[in-house]
Formats: sequence, C-alpha cells, structure tokens
Amino acid sequence: MPTALVERFERHGWELRRTHNGPVGVDWQSAFATTEPAEAEQYCRENDIAYTWAPDGTLRTRRIRPAVRRHPGTGERIWFNQIAFLNEWTMDPAVREYLVFEAGPDGLPFNTRCGDGSPLDRATVDLINEVYEAHTVSEPWRDGDVLVVDNLRTAHSRLPYRGERRIAVALADPVTVSRS
Repeated sequence: MPTALVERFERHGWELRRTHNGPVGVDWQSAFATTEPAEAEQYCRENDIAYTWAPDGTLRTRRIRPAVRRHPGTGERIWFNQIAFLNEWTMDPAVREYLVFEAGPDGLPFNTRCGDGSPLDRATVDLINEVYEAHTVSEPWRDGDVLVVDNLRTAHSRLPYRGERRIAVALADPVTVSRS
C-alpha cells in the first residue's frame, strides 16, 4: 500500500458502519443471534461497538478498528482490515444507487470510512483494490488440494467458479481484535 495511505489509516484506524433491517442485508436478530434487543446492546458494549435504534426497529452500528496491526506470531506490521471490501464503492453501481435512493447514504447495509469519520472517495477504494489486484496470486484447484492461509498476513478471496466443491475450514489460536 502507498505509504501516505497506510499512515492515514494507522493514525485514524478505519470505521465500519452497519445497518441491520434496511432494504437488504442482515437483520439484527441474525447478526447477533438473539431476538432480545438488550442482548444485542450488551454485545455491542462488550465489543466497543456504538449503536443506535431507529423508531422502526432498525439497528445501526459503528465500530472503529486499527487498519494496521502487529502480527501476534512474527511481530511484523500488517495491513489487516476490510476497508475496501465493505465500502459502498465496491457495490455494483446500480445496487448502490438503489440502496441510497431507498435508505439514504447512512442506510446502506454496510460502509466503511476513515476512523476519523471522513468518508472514503472512490479513488481511495479503487487504489486499495488495485494494490490487491497487483499482488493477487491465483492457484488452480484440483481434487485433493489443500490450501493453508494465515488470515492475518494474507488478504484472500475467491474468484467465481462453476461446479461442486467442498471446503472445510479450521481455525486455531484465535486473536482478539481490540480497538487499539
């Protein structure tokens, strides 16, 4: 990532805003695995997530997290966030336009900002995605292949595919992600 971009997000972190119960997306009951608003609120308080309830029962959450952290095993500085992935500029333009029309810019099911609250422009999100694209390594899969990924050191995703595939996921040594 360009130094100036990394420094900006190191200084401010990144913010994730979620709207639960909007025209699309995950309702708060599914997201928090409860039908009790008090339980969702307790989870938010315990995990440094700001929240507000709209009169119609929509829950909006906001969390600020570091964009650059230290790897718990190696100590190296790592770019670890979902700034571009969960940003409005990664949505299909027609979908984004419809959602903004229906719910307003603050009613999107998800969106990211700089941790100081400033919105991200398309050029910043495109730049992050261009860096990911420039460093993408694709591996063709064959029956019996196994892929091991360090989730902290590797930005990963998948390309569209056809046919059946079976994926097993195992997690070990969970890392607690705090605001600092």
